[in-house]
Order: sequence, then structure tokens, then C-alpha cells
Amino acid sequence: MQYPVSPKVGPSRFRRFRLFSPILAGATLRERLIACLGALVAIGLTGVISGYLFGQGPHLPLIVAPMGASAVLLFAVPASPLAQPWSIIGGNTISALMGIIAAYFIRDPIIATGVGVSLAIGAMSFTRCLHPPGGAAALTAVLGGPVVAGWGFLFPFVPVALNSCILVGLGLLFHKLSRRNYPHVVPKAAENTHRTIDLPSAVRVGFREEDVDAALAALDETFDIDRADLGRLLQQVELQAAIRSNGKINCADIMSRDVIAVSEAAEPEAARQLLLKHNIRTLPVKDPEGRLIGSIGLRELSTSIDTIAGAISKPAVARPSDAALSLLPVLTDGRTHAVIIVDDDYRILGLISQTDLLSAVARLLPNDSAPISAAA
Repeated sequence: MQYPVSPKVGPSRFRRFRLFSPILAGATLRERLIACLGALVAIGLTGVISGYLFGQGPHLPLIVAPMGASAVLLFAVPASPLAQPWSIIGGNTISALMGIIAAYFIRDPIIATGVGVSLAIGAMSFTRCLHPPGGAAALTAVLGGPVVAGWGFLFPFVPVALNSCILVGLGLLFHKLSRRNYPHVVPKAAENTHRTIDLPSAVRVGFREEDVDAALAALDETFDIDRADLGRLLQQVELQAAIRSNGKINCADIMSRDVIAVSEAAEPEAARQLLLKHNIRTLPVKDPEGRLIGSIGLRELSTSIDTIAGAISKPAVARPSDAALSLLPVLTDGRTHAVIIVDDDYRILGLISQTDLLSAVARLLPNDSAPISAAA
């Protein structure tokens, strides 16, 4: 995002006074505005729905204060392990129950508050639903006064659990409409598609899971990020560093331009013969207007089909200006043999195979690298 700069104020000085700067990794102004809108809608509707279901009046608070803190996590950091559905519902409900138990057995409110929050942390940890607003839910249960006391052991369920369920339900709907990933699901780790015991090629070099565990043990701190997400982040950092160091080579520099392709009406045998004749593993498939619609290889042609239309796979694509090394994750996944280079209209401009990328990477190696013997 660009900001207007006064002629009297240099860019570096202006940046010091920006009204917004990301306080969290990956945060943007757009993400924060979405979070504000989500909290506005969800908190308002949670109170309205609770009031509709149970009525309004001093006998029952429509919405308890910890829901505000839950909304911050739910909409501002939806990828956090502390913001997942079970964390919100279980954390608030169980913590409120711990607070009620502490208040029931301990008459001194000061001691009861400490015991209630302590029990809440322990209970949330054992039930894998750690949620910071749960501490506030425990305090509310202890210090809530006559209203909470009147509901007794029902208070953790009405209104705490009710509020939490409504808030999570609205959060799920909001994130789906705004096309955000919630609940946060960590993508599956790389697998060896060849069904052997070897590690996937993408993870044979570089850090491994045990390295992440060792680093966390050495730092001896707790971080608000899923362990698998941390591994993905570090892998992406390695990739981006490689791209930055060798960003001068883009896809247009190394792609094959004489691309062998077929139409979606082609017969399977004709496609199979093209693959064998040109000793390639991937054929781009075009529609009647010449636009890319998919790809096909010997794997897809191994089944009995009348036309290739029913066996087309989703293609891996890139733009000519993309950094060539950005294709490494795709071409080392064990399934993809080529990336098709297209323009903005999805017309085929070229193709980069695993061999093309390997040749480009080889050119980046130091000149004094020892040659590999063909007999080895």
C-alpha cells in the first residue's frame, strides 16, 4: 500500500508515523478491516440470537464479556491454535465451570479467583482447548454476582457455551463468505507417491521434523503457532531465500516453446503415441479456442476410456515472469512432471519440465563443483 508523501517529509521519516503497521506476522490492513467487520457482525448477532432464544432481562446476561476476547482471536488470528472451534467452545465452557466450582467451595473471592483461573488453565491444557479468554470466563463465574450465582452450575452452559457456539457458527459462515481458511487445517505433509519407504524427495535435503523439535527445545519457549505450520513456514522461507538469491532466472528464460499439445476431443491412443514419440510425460490439453483446460499423461491414459476428456487432470501453471525456482515445490511433489506456462488468457506459451528446471539449477552451481561420474 502506498502513502502520499509531503515534499517536506522524506519517505523514511513518514514511515515512522504510519497509522498502521502489521503487529503480527502476515497481518495487513485489509485483514484487520475484515476482522473488525467480522467482530461487529458476530458479536451483535450473538447477543440478538441469545436474547431471542432466552429472553432479555436481569436474570440472564445476553452475552458474557469473554466473548469479546474470543472474537479478537476468531477474526484477527483465525489460524492460531487458540482460535479454533474447540478452543473457543471448550475453553470458555470448561473455564467457566472451573470458576463455578472454585466459587462454590471457596468463600473468599480473592482466593477463589486465583484457584478458578489456575484450574481453568489446567483443565484447558488437559482437554486440548487452551483459549486465553477462558481465564476471563473463570473470573466472570467467580465474580459475576447474583446473576451468575442464581444460575449456578448452569452458567457455564447458558449463556457461556451458548454464546460460544453461536459465535463460532457465525465465524464459520463469515470466514467461508470471505474465503478465508477456517477452521485452520494444516496441509498434509509431503508423501512418497512411489510407495517406498524413502522420504519424499522434497524433504530429503534441509531441515527435518526432529530439527524443528530440537530448535523448540533449545529455545525453551511456547509459540502461538501450530508445529506443522512452523515447519511449512520454514520451508517457505528457504524457498523464498533461494528465489531471492537466484531471481534473475524466470520461467520465460528456460521454458520449452515448441509445446506438443492435444485437443480435448483427441483419442486416447493418439495422445499415448504423442507421449511416446516425443519422450515426454505431460501433454497440455486445449479447448477449441486454443486455451489450456488441463493436462494428461500415461498415468491417466492407463485406464480404458473413449476420449481423453474424461481423464484430464488439473494442470500446474505459471506465468512467464515467475521466478523459475518458484516451481521447485510443484516439480518435486512426486506427481507433477511439467508446469505449463500460460498468458492471462490461458493460452499456452511454453512448458517447463523437471529436466528444464534441473538444468537451470545446475547452471547456478559454482563452476568448481566436482563433476558426477556417469559410471557412479
